[in-house]
Amino acid sequence: MKNNYLVATVKSWNIKNFYKLKKEDKKNNWYIITDKKDLNYEKINKINPEYIFFPHWSWIIPEEIYNNFKCIVFHMTDLPFGRGGSPLQNLISRGIYKTKVCAIKVVKELDAGDIYLKKNLNLKDGSAKEIFKKASDITFSMIKETIEKNPILKKQEGKVVKFKRRTPDESRIPEERDLRKIYDWIRMLDAEGYPPAFIETKELTLEFNKAKFKEGYVKANVKIKKRADKDEK
Repeated sequence: MKNNYLVATVKSWNIKNFYKLKKEDKKNNWYIITDKKDLNYEKINKINPEYIFFPHWSWIIPEEIYNNFKCIVFHMTDLPFGRGGSPLQNLISRGIYKTKVCAIKVVKELDAGDIYLKKNLNLKDGSAKEIFKKASDITFSMIKETIEKNPILKKQEGKVVKFKRRTPDESRIPEERDLRKIYDWIRMLDAEGYPPAFIETKELTLEFNKAKFKEGYVKANVKIKKRADKDEK
């Protein structure tokens, strides 16, 4: 008898990996939710999944869902270090390049659940989009491992350090930083759904992406536009 599994995600790289897994795994039934409005108890109860997986999910999961189904969320820090929002940006802006992807049980407290699995992830190079794609590959390997081996849950151990979700204004490139940090600042925001790194003049906003770190300089694409607050006047 086939088991039912559900993946809830909105990012293109995870959706692509979902359909790859669904095509490869003919032993089970796979379902996907790509709109947070569809994440409701009635819809999920009809599917009756063995697990619900949440790769790169940024919204609160309703209590009636995680209390009635086994829900696993994936987080890009070595928990309990780095609970909270914007983990990739919070890590890179601190100069932390080695981290983990954690598969954790969903509980009421954010990112505080017991851990199913941890896998290594290197953040030293690449745009945010490239890192998210790499993390997605790791995440889906963890999904396959979970349904095949049913790993034993382990309590989080160590000091709890919490991250705050970053605001668009924090994408402004700080002054007086070295070139490596400028490169990091641009690349850590270079992905769909994230406000790009920028600097402002009196009249203009300059937004940067596709950064490359070279000997003695940083090369990047730039989009120049009038400042929004100037357009309003």
